[in-house]
Amino acid sequence: MMQGVWTVAERELKGYFNTALAFVFIAVFVALSAAFTFYLGGFFERGKADLQPFFAYHPWLYLLLIPALAMRLWAEERKTGTLELLMTLPVSTGAAVVGKFLAAWLFAGLALVLTFPMWVTVNVLGNPDNGVILAGYLGSFLMAGAYLAIGACLSALTSNQVIAFILGAVVCFLFVMSGMDMVLGVFRPWAPDAVVRTVADVSFLTRFDAIARGVLSVPDVVYFLSLMAFWLTANAIAVDQKKA
Repeated sequence: MMQGVWTVAERELKGYFNTALAFVFIAVFVALSAAFTFYLGGFFERGKADLQPFFAYHPWLYLLLIPALAMRLWAEERKTGTLELLMTLPVSTGAAVVGKFLAAWLFAGLALVLTFPMWVTVNVLGNPDNGVILAGYLGSFLMAGAYLAIGACLSALTSNQVIAFILGAVVCFLFVMSGMDMVLGVFRPWAPDAVVRTVADVSFLTRFDAIARGVLSVPDVVYFLSLMAFWLTANAIAVDQKKA
């Protein structure tokens, strides 16, 4: 199983760096992260040496970039007819699904790591709590995995990358928005408190905000890992149905 996963992951990673996609994605991610942190986030005006403005925009930044990364995972295979070729490799459907996801997740992680100059900057300017920053990076990586798992599953449902992008962005948007007051306000007048809490708890904003503040709790980590497991399982089922 693991050998099959790595075979597919290695194939996918090489595919990223054989085109300009990798460099464009990384450049856009790093540039937008810096712009959101130092300009829209008012980094210098806040007068605090931390990366709260950096992490605050990650759910929204991922909403644009991660579905764009995920849309090609299976839609391109179906469009070019290479899905059948991939399935002839001595790997199971589960290994292929996990391998593709792992390659994309590692690639997203690389883009995240390349924002380290901002971490260096806050240490030069002040004395930040590096434990909180590290927790924010780990939480961001987990959240990126959840976005990718959703996008990968929906990519397996269509051969059109644009449709895959739109579906992925819409579903991820719902997961983001469920934790906002404007959405919860719709439920509060009539729904029991347990329902309102459940809607809030499935939000990326609710889960990631706690981690970004340095509270790396087990329930939040389990939430993101469970979300990945659910959507990857659905992904494998979708691929098997397309094979049939």
